[in-house]
Amino acid sequence: MKVLLDENLPHQLRTRLPGHEVSTAQYLGWSGMKNGELLRSAELSGVQCLVTSDQNLSYQQNLADRSIAVVTLTRQKWAILKDHLYAIQAAVDRAAPGSFQKVDF
Repeated sequence: MKVLLDENLPHQLRTRLPGHEVSTAQYLGWSGMKNGELLRSAELSGVQCLVTSDQNLSYQQNLADRSIAVVTLTRQKWAILKDHLYAIQAAVDRAAPGSFQKVDF
């Protein structure tokens, strides 16, 4: 699956999602984009799952007709995320088009 890490997440996560092609918003030059614009750009680039720590995205965006899934993490610091990689990986693995998932730790 093609996965995009939002700019609010640490780059270390990029190499910790085996079986997925993971890019970062910064690497693609998408830093500073608003959520709707980021989702559109990601979909046009074939991204299937956006991983973010933006807690408001699920309230601001309707994914019903979108081909992208969103996984929201409740923390963004690497010191915390690295101890919960299994939960993040599981959420990305089960991401389905038009869905929101929250990984709470």
